[in-house]
Amino acid sequence: MPHDHHDHSHEGLSPSGHPYRADNDTGLSYWQVMEIALRELLIEKGHLTAAQIHAQINAMDSRSPANGARVVARAWVDLEFKAALLDNAGEASRTMGFDIGPMHLIALENTNEVHNVVVCTLCSCYPRNLLGLPPDWYKSRAYRSRTVIEPRKVLLEFGLSLPEQMQVRVHDSTADMRYIVIPAQPEDSFGLSEEALATWVTRDSMIGVGLPLAPQ
Repeated sequence: MPHDHHDHSHEGLSPSGHPYRADNDTGLSYWQVMEIALRELLIEKGHLTAAQIHAQINAMDSRSPANGARVVARAWVDLEFKAALLDNAGEASRTMGFDIGPMHLIALENTNEVHNVVVCTLCSCYPRNLLGLPPDWYKSRAYRSRTVIEPRKVLLEFGLSLPEQMQVRVHDSTADMRYIVIPAQPEDSFGLSEEALATWVTRDSMIGVGLPLAPQ
């Protein structure tokens, strides 16, 4: 559509005063084209319907760190569940109604002696069923490369300073195997209900770059 009357500047700010961002009207990538082609073929052949695909997308979008927080809170108050979670995290999570799918999920327990941190050195493999979409920094090349080389320095940049005597273990996720960290329960939270405890569990604490925090 023609736009002949420019009485405002696009430099720095938009007409509304918000920071200006250029349009991202780039062509489709190879993988985007493949996804569209496969999706349309599955619909055309009757294997799936558009409604089923949209329902699955909505289900994925509804997943958030709150799911993982509920699992951790249950582990804090139920030692039997915690043992089951450490033995088979996928099956234990399913007992709480979470669809883990076919992936192999492993729960890692942080203690006074060991601190676990999760990374995916190849891409961004992540337990989305429990934690939702991964944060941008988790997918960054810097995090993926540096965490396995200098984990203490990376953790310090997240504001997490660990005692020298504490062992730091870095776990590399894959397409078939994902991890969730069970952070150590803060002393100030002892005695709270499972529902209340879930509000203490942060996304970062389940990746291993942060600690549980009291809700504000």
